[in-house]
Amino acid sequence: MVLQKTLLAASRRPALRRAVTGTPATRRVVDRFVAGESLGDAIAAVRALAADGIAVTLDHLGEDVTDRTRARRTRDAYLTALEALAPLGLGPAAEVSVKLSAFGQALPDGGHDVALELVRPVVEAASAAGTTVTLDMEDHRTVDSTLAAVAELRKDHPATGAVLQSMLHRTEDDAKALAVSGSRVRLVKGAYDEPEQVAHQRKRDVDAAYRRCLEILMSGPGYPMVGSHDPGLVALAHELAAQHSRAADSWEVQMLYGIRPDEQRRLAAAGTRVRAYVPYGADWYGYFMRRLAERPANVAFFLRSLATRS
Repeated sequence: MVLQKTLLAASRRPALRRAVTGTPATRRVVDRFVAGESLGDAIAAVRALAADGIAVTLDHLGEDVTDRTRARRTRDAYLTALEALAPLGLGPAAEVSVKLSAFGQALPDGGHDVALELVRPVVEAASAAGTTVTLDMEDHRTVDSTLAAVAELRKDHPATGAVLQSMLHRTEDDAKALAVSGSRVRLVKGAYDEPEQVAHQRKRDVDAAYRRCLEILMSGPGYPMVGSHDPGLVALAHELAAQHSRAADSWEVQMLYGIRPDEQRRLAAAGTRVRAYVPYGADWYGYFMRRLAERPANVAFFLRSLATRS
């Protein structure tokens, strides 16, 4: 956990961001986790995944926006992405994920309202294209605002997805509140450096909380999205689906682009709904550092690559 906290803290350090993003060898390693910097790169990844029977959620990278101009650019990037997805004819098999902090959520003057105003046309465009939007969850300070935005958007667009993080103490209660008919909820462990007052600090506690939350979601009438690469948790999801007589199209497994791709294809071929979280864009640093923090093996891969390619 010490290494994880160090990397998560580093994800928000501007000086380290400049050093890491300025190293050519780093960008080649990033290609493992990020589809590319352009929308064209992302669409190519979507096509390849669709050919393997894997659905996608597309994420235009960026977060912690501090001015309205950049927030509007985020909105426009998503509208352009949805236009590019439409001709593929994938419908809900190609949705998008958004971070409200990229839409101005943290602006000091009415940030919540600004983010809601700017994300609404993205949700409307997705609905018009026959697909959906999921609002990613960020650190604990954003949870109330993000869930309030989900509730507001669901009034007109009930398929709008929510994300819950099992590491937060509050999440079991949030899972119970969201385990309702038609509610799309992605359950993840969480990838932010959170204080002990609001979050479990030990991996075993986070995992145990994930299992409890998964049981709540799988036993309810909503649509659980199991965001995990953990074989044990994915197996538990299948067990719970069988226990609660869930149809194959009433839940799905979600994994990150570039992580366990062979397992993603295996699960899809075996009849499990699988969706890959596909990030793209130039602002990849924060996302990349969180991927390193999640697994020591990712750090070892990164360091080996730097040693052999720099």
